[in-house]
Amino acid sequence: MRDALISAAFELFVERGFEQTTIDDIVRLAGVGRRSFFRYFPSKEDVVFPDHEQCLAEMTAFLDEASEEEPVKRACDAARLVLRVYAADPSFSVRRYRLTKSVPGLRTHELSVVRRYERTLSEYLQRRFAGRPDRGLRAETIAASVVAAHNHALRSWLRSGGREDVTARMDHALGFVQESWGRPREEAGEGDREPEDVVVVITKRGTPMWRVVQEIESCVEE
Repeated sequence: MRDALISAAFELFVERGFEQTTIDDIVRLAGVGRRSFFRYFPSKEDVVFPDHEQCLAEMTAFLDEASEEEPVKRACDAARLVLRVYAADPSFSVRRYRLTKSVPGLRTHELSVVRRYERTLSEYLQRRFAGRPDRGLRAETIAASVVAAHNHALRSWLRSGGREDVTARMDHALGFVQESWGRPREEAGEGDREPEDVVVVITKRGTPMWRVVQEIESCVEE
């Protein structure tokens, strides 16, 4: 029934236009009752984005899993879950993109959906950056960067009619985010680098320098 409603809605949107299509038109074509429509979709706009609630839930669950993975990489991998939904049905994704681009109300609705993804990423990053004085700024900036890179790659693919290699585009875009915002070397934990040796030599004032060097060399050789 859900698929029938989506199919009927897009058929009418293409034929009549989004604004000219009513919910009654959609349920009539789908052969279901009006109550059935609202069982699946809160509004006419939501039928255009039928997969976002499930996708957001999957992203949230993925980020909630206990993981020691570098947080920026984890956030980028979460964004790839959204891509998977689009790539699963390129034809539908391209039709939706073209429809959304032509209807201002749908663009506004899409922005609100995107903002929810960004907020979910930001909340995850704030948890991972707990203890840092700049965790709010860092989390929101990185979350916005992940979403912007994801949208850039996705829209480029949609503009091509879904014919280009979207995975390669996405890897390039999100790789840029990881290179820009991934944990710097100096912030790595002690377990991420080899411990440094420190040699201390105590000697009397006036000891010849060659003797001091000899003492250091003997310590290092040990």
